[in-house]
Amino acid sequence: MLCAVYKSPKKAETYLFVERRDDFSRVPAPLMDTFGTPQLAMMFNLASKARLGISDIDKVRAALKTQGYFLQLPPPPENLLKEHLARQAAERGSK
Repeated sequence: MLCAVYKSPKKAETYLFVERRDDFSRVPAPLMDTFGTPQLAMMFNLASKARLGISDIDKVRAALKTQGYFLQLPPPPENLLKEHLARQAAERGSK
């Protein structure tokens, strides 16, 4: 299964996977408006891949088959303050 991956010019680290190059017919119009004009990042064969960098390859394959696209969003930012406070609370609790 060939797959085309597009980068969003509006949203950092946001990618849109579609089944065919330049075929956005199954992508909802509001999503395309938010995504911006897609910029081709790469094309590859999903059948020859065992895994992807961030996204679960099985979820990507399933989404492409059922809805015709997969939207990869960036991972949520780390909440360093929350982690620090949790570590402090754990240290106080162990004393």
